[in-house]
Amino acid sequence: MSLHLIKLAVGCDSVKELKQWVAERMKVAKKKGLPQRHIHITRMTPKRIEEILDGGSLYWVIRGEIAAREKLVGIEPFRDRDGIGRCRLVMQPKVIAVAPRPMRPFQGWRYLKEDAVPPDLTRTSASGLAAMPEPMRRELRELGLL
Repeated sequence: MSLHLIKLAVGCDSVKELKQWVAERMKVAKKKGLPQRHIHITRMTPKRIEEILDGGSLYWVIRGEIAAREKLVGIEPFRDRDGIGRCRLVMQPKVIAVAPRPMRPFQGWRYLKEDAVPPDLTRTSASGLAAMPEPMRRELRELGLL
């Protein structure tokens, strides 16, 4: 069973914005002749690397909801110029929307077990609440109507 990571997408307001941000980073990487992979640098290195790389994803929390994921393909610990340990989370540059689920803020990243992950949204499965525009869904949730 795969193990996943979950992290806040700080400064991102929607899945659409996250997709645009990743696409822009891939465009810059392509111009520089770098591999097409999305990298997020974090301070702490996960200890359960083998479980994560066995099909795990990084789930992004956007404005209080687990909203999207990217498949993790590598975890690369390293030391920065100041000698501080860091970690590159290497992902396929494809953002996949998931069925939205409320999530409270937290610092850093957390492990997310397979039985706790929301399902991916597909064109055929996007109905009802999941198909609703993100801003509308959030506003209804804040008003206590969802």
